Amino acid sequence: MAASDHPTFRTSRIRPAEVLVERDTDGTIRARSPYELGAYPDKLTTRLDEWANRVPDRRFLAARGADGAWRYLTYGAARARARHLAQALIDRRLSVERPILILSGNSLEHALLALASMYAGVPYAPVAPAYSLMVRDHAALRGLVAAMKPGLVFADDGSRFETAIAAVVPSGPEIVTCNRAERLASTLFEELEATPVTHRVDDAHDRVGPDTIAKVLFTSGSTGDPKGVINTHRMLCANQQQILSALQFLGDEPPVLCDWLPWNHTFGGNHNFGIALYNGGTLYIDAGRPVAGAMETTVSNLREIATTAYFNVPKGFDMLLPILRGDAEFRAHFFSRLQLLFYAAAGLRSEVADGLQNLAIATVGRAIPWVTGLGSTETAPAAMFTGPLLSTAAHIGAPIPGVHLKAAPVDGRLEARVKGPNITPGYWRNETLTRAAFDDEGYYRMGDAIAPIDPSNLTLGFVFQGRLDEDFKLSTGTWVRVGALRARLLAAIGDLVQDVVITGHGRDDVGALLFPNIAACRALAGMATDAAVLDVLASASVREGMRARLDAFNAANSGSSTSIQRARVLEAPPSLEMKEITDKGSLNQRAVLAHRAAVVDDLYASTATVVLC
Repeated sequence: MAASDHPTFRTSRIRPAEVLVERDTDGTIRARSPYELGAYPDKLTTRLDEWANRVPDRRFLAARGADGAWRYLTYGAARARARHLAQALIDRRLSVERPILILSGNSLEHALLALASMYAGVPYAPVAPAYSLMVRDHAALRGLVAAMKPGLVFADDGSRFETAIAAVVPSGPEIVTCNRAERLASTLFEELEATPVTHRVDDAHDRVGPDTIAKVLFTSGSTGDPKGVINTHRMLCANQQQILSALQFLGDEPPVLCDWLPWNHTFGGNHNFGIALYNGGTLYIDAGRPVAGAMETTVSNLREIATTAYFNVPKGFDMLLPILRGDAEFRAHFFSRLQLLFYAAAGLRSEVADGLQNLAIATVGRAIPWVTGLGSTETAPAAMFTGPLLSTAAHIGAPIPGVHLKAAPVDGRLEARVKGPNITPGYWRNETLTRAAFDDEGYYRMGDAIAPIDPSNLTLGFVFQGRLDEDFKLSTGTWVRVGALRARLLAAIGDLVQDVVITGHGRDDVGALLFPNIAACRALAGMATDAAVLDVLASASVREGMRARLDAFNAANSGSSTSIQRARVLEAPPSLEMKEITDKGSLNQRAVLAHRAAVVDDLYASTATVVLC
C-alpha cells in the first residue's frame, strides 16, 4: 500500500525520513539527517526530577497487583522512593566495581531500583528472568554473574528465584527480595526503602554525568553469545531526544503506553520505558506477551488502556489482528487515541500490516502511521527511522538527527556503520570485543547489510538486507543472501510458519528448517484446538498446503541460491535453554543450526526434492 493509496493519516506529528547523502569513490555511502539534534540532559534522572517537581501526582508507572487491580506509582512517589533506595545503595558502597544485578522481570520494584541505581551512579544489569526460571542448567546465568561481579542481586520473588541464586551467586553479594524465601538469606526490599535520605544522595547525583554508566544490557544473542553492552547516560538521553525529534507527537501530550517488552532488552528497557520517562508519560506494565496462554493478558489490558502509541514485535501484531477483527468494541477502543503503530526486532508480514491498517481506516476513518527502523543494543537502540508508512516493507528509513551513517562495502554488500552520541563506548570488561566493534574511523559496525531503496536516488533512504554473518556460500561458490531469502520465504509460506532457518553452508543446494504456526496449521487441517502437534503436522491438508506454497515460491525463485530444494517442518519449538530463541521471541539462527546439526545432516541425506516430516 503506497502513501498515495489513502489520502490522510490519523493526525500525528511524525517527521518524514529525510536524508543528506554523499558517495565516496570506493562506493561508501555517507548519510545524515538534515535536522540538528536538540539539547538533552546530562543524565536520565534529570527527567525524573523535572516531572516530580512539575507534575508530582501524574501517574508514571502502573502494574497489576495480586488482586488484579492496578497499582500506581506517581512521579513524585517514584522520585521519593528512588532517593531512599539510592541512599541504601550508597551506604553499601556499591559502585562500578560492585554493581547491581536484577534477575526478575518488569515490575514497580524493578523500576524503582533501576532509577535509584542511576540516581546514585551505580551501574545495574537487568537479566532475562528465563535464565533463572526456564532452564535446568544455569550456565548462562552463571556466566553473567561472573562477568558483572555484583555487590547486590535483586529478585522480586525470593521463593521463585532461590534455586537459581543458590546455584550461581557466590556468598559475597547481598540478596534483596520482596518476600522471604525458606532457604534464602535475603534483605527485604522494604528495608532498603526505609533508609533515611542524607545529603550524600544529592552529592552522588551531582557526580553523575554523561559518561557515567547507567546500565549494562546483555545482548539477547540473536547471532552469537550475549555481550555486556555499556549504556551511558549520554546514550540514553541523546537517544530519547533523537526519538522525540522523529516522533514529535510524543511531546504534544504525555504518551500513554501499555507494554510487555522486557526491560532486560533495549526495545523495552531503553526505548519504551525511556519514552514514558523522558516525555512525562504513563507506562502500564503488561504482564502478558505474544505467546499462547499469555496473549490473553495483553488483550485484557488493552481492552482497558487506550494507548497513544503501540509498540510490539511482529508476532504480537500477528496475534492481535484476528482478535481486533472479531470484536468491534475492542477495535474502537484500541484505535481511539492511537497515533502510532511501531514494530521492531523482525520483519512484519504485509498482510498483517495491511490488515491492521484496513481496520484502522474502517474504525476511525484514517490510517494510523506505521514506523520502524534499524537499531541495536549498542545504539541505545534507535539509529534509523522510516517516517510514517501506510504498509510495511524492508524499509529502515534514514539516520535520525545526530546519527552519522556510513554504508561501507563488505564482500559486495554494504554494512551499516554508525557514529553519534547514542552509540556505546564498548563492552563491559572486554577490550577485545570493543576494539573489534569499531572501524578505523570510529564507526560502530552494526553487522547489518543495507542498500539504497533506489541507487539512483539516495535520498529515498535504505532497506534492510539481513545480517552479514548469516550469509554463506554453496559448494558451487555461490553466495546465499540469507536475510533477503528468509524474508521472501516467510512471506510466501504465510501464517503456516512461525519462522524459518536457512540451511546449505557448503552444500549443493539451499534448504530450510520450518517452525510451524500450530494454530494456523490446526485451522487449515480443520482440527480441534487441542489436537496433538504430530497429528496436525501429519495432516494431508497441512503437508499439501506447505508443499504448494514452497512450489509456488520456487517457481518464482528458480536460482540455485534463491530456491528451497529441501525443507523440514520441525515438531519441537525453539529452545530457550539451547539459546535457540531470545526472551523477546526472535530466533538465534546460528544456535538452531548448531543444536540441530543432525537434523540438517538428515535433511541433506534425503534424495527427495522437498522433505516434509
